[in-house]
Amino acid sequence: MRISMTNEMMRQIIMDHYSHPTNKRRPTIEGYEKIHMHSDNCIDDLDIYILVKDRKIIDACFEGVACIISTASTDIMCDLLKGKNIDEARQIIDAYQKMMREEKFDEALLGEAIVFINTSKQAARIRCATIGWTAAEEILKDK
Repeated sequence: MRISMTNEMMRQIIMDHYSHPTNKRRPTIEGYEKIHMHSDNCIDDLDIYILVKDRKIIDACFEGVACIISTASTDIMCDLLKGKNIDEARQIIDAYQKMMREEKFDEALLGEAIVFINTSKQAARIRCATIGWTAAEEILKDK
């Protein structure tokens, strides 16, 4: 089932997450795992933080400088991963990465992240759209 969303609706969701990212902050307590990510082709320079306890993602956040696509996709990713167990989070990340590679994926897992469905058609923007997701995948791989 294809989610029906106009280009304008998708742009608005992206702009909302860029202008008012709810997860852009430095953690205030200990225990977060952090990965630094940057892009050679864009301004993206981010630290991604994930707090895992008992195989559950308690919190996810980020800080740094990034373009609209990176900021919005990382903010949406944080929203999607919070409260999920490790296996659920991996499924969400896998679905998103498959979407970026134009492979078959489960749309139901992606929530607002579906707004990046057309990003794969702009090769230069794929790194921007996946930078936070790649960091989360790396943090969770040994969990």
